[in-house]
Amino acid sequence: MTKKPHQDTELAKYVERRVLELKSKKSQAEIASEAGFQNANMVSMLKSGSSKLALDRVPSMARALEADPAYLMRIALEQAVGRTAAAAVIDIFGAPVTANERGWIEAIREASDNSDPRLTSRSKAAVNAIFRK
Repeated sequence: MTKKPHQDTELAKYVERRVLELKSKKSQAEIASEAGFQNANMVSMLKSGSSKLALDRVPSMARALEADPAYLMRIALEQAVGRTAAAAVIDIFGAPVTANERGWIEAIREASDNSDPRLTSRSKAAVNAIFRK
């Protein structure tokens, strides 16, 4: 059996899921082309975990997958350098904020009249309740 060193990474699972979700709109070959890959099999290699996504390809791959580039960068970074090193980078530079997360931040700012509310145990419990945690 061929070794697939990245098959259990979040990125491999995510690419597989997005390709399936986009199947009615575009083929894997179209996704590969939109991402700038000359080899149309590159998407299959990413899905299977036999190859990892180069960090400089994240923006074009995010566009091709119709995905949030910050999220894709976060999971590509983990795949590229490992969880520990990725955690160190995020610790220093901060976690990438996705477009959806920016939406939450804007909603909080609007609801609080831009008062910079502190996260209390009560407000954290309210957020957890939204997600049934």
